[in-house]
Amino acid sequence: MHSKDAQMLVLTALAGGPLHGYAINTAIEALTGTRLGPGSLYGALASLEARQLIEPAGEPSAQERHRTVRITPAGREALRAELEQMSRVARAGLRALGGASA
Repeated sequence: MHSKDAQMLVLTALAGGPLHGYAINTAIEALTGTRLGPGSLYGALASLEARQLIEPAGEPSAQERHRTVRITPAGREALRAELEQMSRVARAGLRALGGASA
């Protein structure tokens, strides 16, 4: 999986609210049927945070090892733009295959 794909999956999972890494991967698995490997997941999280598309959603408590993150307003806009582009491509591809009423 490409890093951009992993990042879009993470943003999609976070669009519903703040999550920690394991919960993000669980949401991705529910959506796609597969989980991201640790390198892909944490690489995507690091890249998204560096680009200010996600941010920490508070400090983890002493008994909580998992850091929760949330999507930022810029992350929401990036996700929306990417999903709109993907939708246009999907509609064009389906038209070309003769299988969609777009």
